[in-house]
Amino acid sequence: MRPRTGLLIAVAVPHLVIAAIGLTHPAQLTVASAHHWQMMHTVLLPLFPLLALAPWLVARAVDPVSGVVVGVIAFVYACFYTALDILAGIGGGAIKEAEAGGLGIIFPVAGDLGAVGSHAHLAATALAAGLALRVAGLVRGLPGAVLVVAGSIMFWQEHVYRPWGVLAMVLLAAGWSWLVVAISEPRDA
Repeated sequence: MRPRTGLLIAVAVPHLVIAAIGLTHPAQLTVASAHHWQMMHTVLLPLFPLLALAPWLVARAVDPVSGVVVGVIAFVYACFYTALDILAGIGGGAIKEAEAGGLGIIFPVAGDLGAVGSHAHLAATALAAGLALRVAGLVRGLPGAVLVVAGSIMFWQEHVYRPWGVLAMVLLAAGWSWLVVAISEPRDA
């Protein structure tokens, strides 16, 4: 059975769009970069939650019950990583641009919330990758599983900063696409 084009688009495109936007991510938040920082994170706000789709869609395709579990974990990612983006991205940029000096207060809180989201993303990714391996088999599924777990770890560590955060998004897009194809093909005996 061929993978559905819509499923491949859903698991790859959000990651690739975020990677492209990540190419513009300033290395540091300064007064000069504050406006771009704030606007970039405003654009990313509706995109980051879409990263929860890939593990949920892959897990759901393998097993509906496991899909619910992965979906709940992915939802935790979407909520908490959105909080990071709002606080450190949008709020941090606004504070820096206004020179209000509140970054020492807002960044630690945002970092803690983002850590919960990042850990949930990694957990949902690992669980969905494991489910895909069970269906696709080790030979067919392992490359995709390695790509998504490595990409999720890099995303946790590097956000979408150049170059490693951008690479994380590309690895996730490639890995999820690989897994969609792997679970769509019949497993060799």
